[in-house]
Amino acid sequence: MSIRFEVKRTFHVSQEKAYKGLLDLEAAKHWMQGLVKIERLDDGPLHIGSEWKETRKMFGKEATEHFEVVGLEDQEKIVLRCDGTKGTTGKGEFVFTYILAPSADHTTITLYGEINGLTGLAKWFGKMMAGTFKSACAKDLDSLKSYLEK
Repeated sequence: MSIRFEVKRTFHVSQEKAYKGLLDLEAAKHWMQGLVKIERLDDGPLHIGSEWKETRKMFGKEATEHFEVVGLEDQEKIVLRCDGTKGTTGKGEFVFTYILAPSADHTTITLYGEINGLTGLAKWFGKMMAGTFKSACAKDLDSLKSYLEK
């Protein structure tokens, strides 16, 4: 059973700018809350198969997670997978799907979050933390929105 959540924000920027902003790991330091570092595990522009380790400070402690790009549709969709078994979490799979929908003067980004593979106590804890995950993702989108709209 998956734990799911959704966050939607309207960005007053073009679809292209929003898409590039989500994929610009170098610029993440300007908007991603609690970011300590991002370590790319490959080179060049992000593409399907690109991987990195992302370290953030959360609840007073540093946590590092392993991310991979598993889906890209030019300016319309980005799918990122976080393999919890390769990071501080130690279990589970976290999938973040960003859908970008353009309008005349803005772009709506909808983030669908999905947490899979948790069992027992971790599953119970995951359900309890779903609101925290959703809130953290909402804060990140709000920060990205502010950064891109400057």
